[in-house]
Amino acid sequence: MTVPSKSRKRVLSGIRSTGKLHIGHYVGALQNWVRMQDEYQCFFMVADWHALTTDYADTSRIKENSQQVVLDWLAAGLDPEKSVIFIQSHVPAHAELHLLFSMITPLGWLERVPTYKEQRENIKDKDLGTYGFLGYPVLQAADILIYKADFVPVGEDQVAHVELTREIARRFNRFYGSPKEVFSEPQALLTPAAKLPGTDGRKMSKSYGNTIMLTDPEPVVRQKLKTMVTDPARVRRSDPGNPDVCPVGDLHKIFSDKETMAKVNEGCRSAGIGCIECKGWAADALVKLLNPMQQRRKKFEENPRLAWDILEAGTERARRAASNTMKDVRAAMGMSLEYEPLTAESSKLSTSK
Repeated sequence: MTVPSKSRKRVLSGIRSTGKLHIGHYVGALQNWVRMQDEYQCFFMVADWHALTTDYADTSRIKENSQQVVLDWLAAGLDPEKSVIFIQSHVPAHAELHLLFSMITPLGWLERVPTYKEQRENIKDKDLGTYGFLGYPVLQAADILIYKADFVPVGEDQVAHVELTREIARRFNRFYGSPKEVFSEPQALLTPAAKLPGTDGRKMSKSYGNTIMLTDPEPVVRQKLKTMVTDPARVRRSDPGNPDVCPVGDLHKIFSDKETMAKVNEGCRSAGIGCIECKGWAADALVKLLNPMQQRRKKFEENPRLAWDILEAGTERARRAASNTMKDVRAAMGMSLEYEPLTAESSKLSTSK
């Protein structure tokens, strides 16, 4: 299979190797990726090296977690005939470009990245005082630029990373881009971020233990919904509620149809329905979404080699695209792997020593 042409604009995105995904991943990324496949030339990367920036002390589950991520991607509708699906560490050129970028990236650029400060303050159970953690935005820049991506779909909190990538591309071009620029500057493609709460009302996150997983069977989904927090002002069944301040109401806005939303708005505000009934309707909508995904996933679980073959094919396509970029990079830096005869000037220097 050949590397796809760039007749369509190219997109690069990825998810860290953290294992099975939850509905927050689906709302925040996957459903958008599935739509993008028909409009863009998409490269989707399992970012296992990025997982090491915080979980470097125990790598025993990295490979299994990567496979679980891919199973959820395929279950959600990513199509290997339309998209390049691959594992980051299986394309060594990412590391080579990261090394070259690290030579030209000022420390001050990295220290001002908002997520660097935020995670250093909030993650107290791990030592994040490592070069890998400080430098992960440089690796992220390499991930994007090695495929010469035109767009990077991100939420607002990740725009700073795309801007840093643009700065690194500009700096590289300034040093080595004459007479032709090696890298164009990618654009952030802002993705709509729906408010998706976890079962405790906070942002859905594995670290909070408040997730609904894409692989949760129907009884588990319904049980999790039964315990989900609701409008704190609705103490008794007879009290009217407000779906706009209720985490279950937020789920309805994302997953339920207009007819159900009308029943929720009317019934909750008038105390005509109880929270248990409302949660049941939310569970119905989630089960309707998840069942087809779980059926698709089952096909790959029963034949795991099929998913691995998809990864190997995607990784080969990614390697070819990355290799073409690295040829341009090495040529621009005067470090081409091809033999070049010594110039007259260099010969004089050599003989004079």
